[in-house]
Amino acid sequence: MRGWSLSDLANQSGVSRAMIHKIERSESSPTASLLGKLCGAFSLTVSSLVARAEAGGQRLVRRSEQHVWTDPETGYSRRQISPANGNPFDIVEIDLPAGASVAYPASSFVFLRQCIWMLAGELTFVEGETTHTLHAGDCLLLGPAANCEFRNDGTTDCRYVVTVAKVG
Repeated sequence: MRGWSLSDLANQSGVSRAMIHKIERSESSPTASLLGKLCGAFSLTVSSLVARAEAGGQRLVRRSEQHVWTDPETGYSRRQISPANGNPFDIVEIDLPAGASVAYPASSFVFLRQCIWMLAGELTFVEGETTHTLHAGDCLLLGPAANCEFRNDGTTDCRYVVTVAKVG
């Protein structure tokens, strides 16, 4: 829709042309971090991109119909809970395996407001220069766009919900 060439997308996202081409041909599965870079270039959330790929649009999505994507590198999985019908917000449930971490560049968050609500386990969330340790029941509103890392330093999986609202 933007009329971008492969080179344009590579320049906007910081992802190599070769890698984008491999993903397009299904020769490589993108990692969560790589998807974050591509989504940042398009001003989309990862959830929106995955939902668009699933061609959603209904107002009610049963749990059995909710799309789950798993990062091939870390085992991190994200369940798109909110319907993909053009809402200005997303609700996503994340399962982060013990010992796993997922990093996103600040460009993934420039156009978003996010909130993390912990359901189980412990999450170390690094937001720029600030580190937050979150436990079940904790809720954190993210600050201005910064390089971020979601890290599970524990011995058990952690689960949390991320709400994402588009701004601007």
